Amino acid sequence: MRNQRLFSVSLLIIFLSAWTVSAAPRNVVLFVTDDQSPDAGCYGNTVIKTPHLDRLAKDGVRFTEAFCTTASCSASRSVILTGIYNHANAQYGHQHSYHHFRTYDNVKSLPVRMGAAGYRTARIGKYHVGPEKVYQFDTALPGNGRSPVEMANNCQEFIEAQDERPFFLYYCTSDPHRSGGSVPGTRFNPNAFGNRPAGYPGVKEVKYDPGDVLVHSFLPDTPVCREELSQYYQSVSRIDQGLGRLVEILKKAGVYEQTVIIYTSDHGIAFPGGKTTLYEGGMRIPFIVHSPDVKQRNRDCHAMINLADVTPTILDVAGALEGAAVHGRSFLSAMQEVNPKGWDEVQASHTFHEITMYYPMRVIRSRKYKLIWNIAYGLPYPFASDLWAAPTWQDIYRQGPSALYGKRTVRDYIHRAQFELYDLEKDPHEIDNLATDVRYEDVLKTMQAKLKKFQQRTKDPWVRKWEYE
Repeated sequence: MRNQRLFSVSLLIIFLSAWTVSAAPRNVVLFVTDDQSPDAGCYGNTVIKTPHLDRLAKDGVRFTEAFCTTASCSASRSVILTGIYNHANAQYGHQHSYHHFRTYDNVKSLPVRMGAAGYRTARIGKYHVGPEKVYQFDTALPGNGRSPVEMANNCQEFIEAQDERPFFLYYCTSDPHRSGGSVPGTRFNPNAFGNRPAGYPGVKEVKYDPGDVLVHSFLPDTPVCREELSQYYQSVSRIDQGLGRLVEILKKAGVYEQTVIIYTSDHGIAFPGGKTTLYEGGMRIPFIVHSPDVKQRNRDCHAMINLADVTPTILDVAGALEGAAVHGRSFLSAMQEVNPKGWDEVQASHTFHEITMYYPMRVIRSRKYKLIWNIAYGLPYPFASDLWAAPTWQDIYRQGPSALYGKRTVRDYIHRAQFELYDLEKDPHEIDNLATDVRYEDVLKTMQAKLKKFQQRTKDPWVRKWEYE
């Protein structure tokens, strides 16, 4: 009888211990890069060296169908940090300088909600949203956004602080953002992606042969483009070393297995055809999640998610999702499965990049079809200043409107139809516009109805454009 009681007590202790561990609040690290497509070893790129990100994927979940909501830095970051589409939070474009787009004062952002949930909060690196009172963190840590190992080291004291509260760390690199056009007298800028001869503290620069890089289908396979991609790869490898150092600090502090780590980017690569567009090159992003609560690691999740889902997911981790007014939804449960039901569609919304770049687009994307509504289709497609100056673009543009940039002519890239409908299974490169094909009339109407419903649900001011113009 005594042995039976001891056995029962032992079972109770084990149960309570397991419950305590699972119920313990999780720290959260949100690691956001700047203008990175899914270019990494764990996403099938056999050339680029990202050993630390690959290791994180093996110890977590790799999302294969992750998308931004808008391929513009400030606007995208506002969605990441609110869970609200930029057409509804008013961060329509860039925050800095004369662009001056700002989020509504009454929006309650992720860092504010995390602070209210009992978290201590810190940010480091690129911020690029405003006003600060809306996106208020407890601490702004110092660090050069191009120097990710140094950034990680600057987070160490915050991570190791003797504080009973869990932490939320928002870690944002400025890599691999493009930093300029060509150098006078040359065809490209060897430092266009933040690479510099002196290097960065703690970083072992990894350089690439332009002949080895993998050229995206929406880019031209030219020597100039390959040269620029080799510089972009170098910048991505620098980020990877910063991630490795950050994980090392988390492990040494003994908190890695109590921390949810989300690695992603604000949108795709900084080349025409990627950034500022809502073609696949602009929308597709890397998305890796390490979570102590994932039952099975080192696997894929094929749920279609977008960056509006980040805030609700992190609030769910913190137990603070209830009552939050957000457009996205938590993928915590979906992440436990490879093919979860009900995650087969995403939406996107772009309005500005720079203040001079008015070109509102709205997108509905299923696994098979994608509809892009170019609301200002009568205008020529506007270019971000850095993308216009990009040697890869200029090299093709100078050849004339019929020259091929990737699989599109220069003319077709600049002048777009009102509606673009693509069958992504048959046409993954988004070249054959089916919007005027009578065989797809029903598909077009169905997708348009879904798009309008999305706009109504998210209170998009541009929904009025269905009624006039």
